[in-house]
Amino acid sequence: MPFVYHRYFRLGFAACVAFAAALVVACGDLRSRTPAVADTAAAKTIGAVTLRDDFGDTLALRALPRRIVSLNPATTELFFALGAGDRLVGRTHFDLYPTAAQAVQDLGSAIPPNVESVLGVRPDLVLLYASESNREPAGRLHAAGVPTLTLRIDHIADFRRAVGILGRVVGDTARAAVVTDSVTATLERVRVATQGKPRLTAFWKAWDSPVIAIGGGSFLSELVDIAGGKNVYGDDPRPAFDVTIEDVVRRDPDVVFAGPESGERMRAAPAWRALRAVREGRILIVDTMLVGRPGVRLGEAAVSLARLLHPGSLP
Repeated sequence: MPFVYHRYFRLGFAACVAFAAALVVACGDLRSRTPAVADTAAAKTIGAVTLRDDFGDTLALRALPRRIVSLNPATTELFFALGAGDRLVGRTHFDLYPTAAQAVQDLGSAIPPNVESVLGVRPDLVLLYASESNREPAGRLHAAGVPTLTLRIDHIADFRRAVGILGRVVGDTARAAVVTDSVTATLERVRVATQGKPRLTAFWKAWDSPVIAIGGGSFLSELVDIAGGKNVYGDDPRPAFDVTIEDVVRRDPDVVFAGPESGERMRAAPAWRALRAVREGRILIVDTMLVGRPGVRLGEAAVSLARLLHPGSLP
């Protein structure tokens, strides 16, 4: 299955995954990248919390949500990591990890979501990816009286931020800190292990037609850097965008990252023979289910990329 984020890029927003898995850029400029979290005196006594999300909307929770719809694979993973998976009553059809998530009701797509299907499961909180395509659905959910939180998770820093926010939402900030620390420690272990290694230049092929490259605005580009590589399109701040084969050839990457099916199509396409990395058999096949979203397995994803770029660098 192609990257989840790539599917969503084709639906018109930039993010990835890392919605990661990773896709055509049309998101608006979200000026407020960091939701403000304010604990009032009342919040400390009754467990309420006030959040301002990435659309600039304010969400006030007076009780822990018990019926949550998570329409972002990254946040779905996070709810399970925070021990709140049993509160989920809806997900997208891309939310397949952990395995327990597959038992949660599939509500279809997420950009935009089917608002009627979401309302049908009677949620007391809905998580959306902060895409321009989701502004109208978010407004409809607000109008229906459903608390809605929109988060844009494109970077590793966004993931850390989201963990802290959801830790407050589910009432377990201590566990959220453990999740963040664990992922951060693994990422740092990979960074240290690849220091001093040759920094191979890489092209990450996210889509076949049109050809889409992962840019510097994606967590995937950050993972390449941590794993000891350098994204040849890392100088472009967009998460992903259309490129030509000719431009990829001009940049002459040492290696290519691609999913299993995409890599096979690349090997079979005569046009790609113009790329030195293809001719020399340096297409590195990634586990798309592992690396395709900025979730709780970011550390594992970095390990997998480091092993591809620098075999033997990590046990």
